[in-house]
Amino acid sequence: MAAGSATALVMEARGLVKRYGHVTALDHADFELRAAEILAVIGDNGAGKSTLIKALSGALVPDAGEIRLDGSPVHFRTPMDARRAGIETVYQDLAVAPALSIAENLFLGRELRRPGVLGSVFRMLDKKRMSEDSTAHMRELRIEIGSMGQAVETLSGGQRQGVAVARSAAFARHVVIMDEPTAALGVKQSTMVLDLIRRVRDRGLSVVLISHDMPHVFEIADRIHVARLGKRIAVLNPRKISMSDTVALMTGALTPDEVAPDALA
Repeated sequence: MAAGSATALVMEARGLVKRYGHVTALDHADFELRAAEILAVIGDNGAGKSTLIKALSGALVPDAGEIRLDGSPVHFRTPMDARRAGIETVYQDLAVAPALSIAENLFLGRELRRPGVLGSVFRMLDKKRMSEDSTAHMRELRIEIGSMGQAVETLSGGQRQGVAVARSAAFARHVVIMDEPTAALGVKQSTMVLDLIRRVRDRGLSVVLISHDMPHVFEIADRIHVARLGKRIAVLNPRKISMSDTVALMTGALTPDEVAPDALA
């Protein structure tokens, strides 16, 4: 576990509720994310994990409850609110523009304009600086791609995921949320993405990893948040509990009371 992750809470939620008619997607759910950690969020279908992540990333507004960032209450109405607070999300569909270059994708929606009248009046983009900054971001995360002018549609699945992650890591100040980042990747590309997630954590950012891939969760997570029926039922130390017991907790075959105390994180 990264240094400093044992105490400080970067983000937390208390008593989140979200209802859709007669269906309760979040039932007074709690959440805690420590500084510079990888927190895996797991749960069976209908457990509420997607709704939780949408609430934390500003994609939906909970009906009740509170979200805090660095100890202060925040009220996200849109994903842009969360982005302005330093929270970036990498969605499963990546949300990249295939026809645009790597540099254009990294600065999509945050384009840099040229200094002086060329940028302020003629609104000309500073393509040179965006290319240089993109190269620096990709090099820092050790993502091996030849040219920042290369179209994203020419990249492999793992490289495209790398572009999406690099974009989030470049602008995040607090949290990077990753939704099933290895779902459509092969073994080699998945390994590359897992290494990339570690490097994002090692830069001091906190990472929320939503994943169904239990071997990947146990390989990379510092802690595991287990959601069931709209609630958080346990937070686990993956080094103190087996994968089979974790799945049993997730499905309801095992209760938190039946888990060894040192397995709870």
